[in-house]
Amino acid sequence: MTTDRDRPWHGVTVATALPLTDDLSIDLDGYAAHCRGLLDGGCDGVVPNGSLGEYQTLTPQERARVVETAVAAVGGDRVMPGVAAYGATEARRWAEQAREAGCGAVMLLPPTVYRADERAVVEHYREVAAAGLPVVAYNNPHDTRVDLTPDLLARLYGEGLIVAVKEFSGDVRRAYGIAELAPGLDLLAGADDVLLELAVAGAVGWVAGFPNALPGPCAALYRAAVAGDLVTALPLYRALHPLLRWDSATVFVQAVKLSMDLAGLRGGPCRPPRLPLSPEQETAVREATLRALTVTGALTVTGEGTEKEGR
Repeated sequence: MTTDRDRPWHGVTVATALPLTDDLSIDLDGYAAHCRGLLDGGCDGVVPNGSLGEYQTLTPQERARVVETAVAAVGGDRVMPGVAAYGATEARRWAEQAREAGCGAVMLLPPTVYRADERAVVEHYREVAAAGLPVVAYNNPHDTRVDLTPDLLARLYGEGLIVAVKEFSGDVRRAYGIAELAPGLDLLAGADDVLLELAVAGAVGWVAGFPNALPGPCAALYRAAVAGDLVTALPLYRALHPLLRWDSATVFVQAVKLSMDLAGLRGGPCRPPRLPLSPEQETAVREATLRALTVTGALTVTGEGTEKEGR
């Protein structure tokens, strides 16, 4: 099953981690291979330059190269870059760069750092929408201190400024308010550890973190969840959940990269200000990853784990 190429925000779109070398330079060849591997593993698209891609630490030249590398690797219709910035002028420039690179859509936070009111938020989205690409709003009130409530999302959608929302508030009740106030707005699961709940509530996509490390099992979970196949989805979700909940932790980038390393992929180090995981955190992520690799391998490949997990 592949996503509708006219709607690159549908399906499993992976907020890609960015492989770095030991000197913290970007391994662009490795990143291209990673993007291709995610699609080969069953995912539908990639989201470069999100927080998982450490966009805040990149130079403008690096940020542009990351987008261009993703497009060259998997095709622009599978690429939805994050275009977050302090204000609308810079965010629009990144949206225009994405358009020129051939991307199919962009993902946009409200203004970062500045605690914008509703009027400023609407103008922010209006400016970026003028770049001409479909805009997926990203609601992350924990980091931005701006909450895209269902009422505000309905206004943005009603004015034609957004096509979907990545919902990262963690409040699954939001799904129903959004559906009531803006029934045409596509809902995307934003936090890995509420995927099943939001899929049941009508999500048509998942902007995901841990498929970076386990693309096959995570894609299988998403397909089962949106199909309402709880017999398949619940055992997978239970097996993955101790790992998925790290997506909502402050150290989520480090956790995802460690999981990638354990899965035989290149995660590598992070740029400052992110430090390595503490010994306790590393142990917890390592144990959750190894268990997920073992159990989901049985569930998705042989099916032998389904009955055991269901008992």
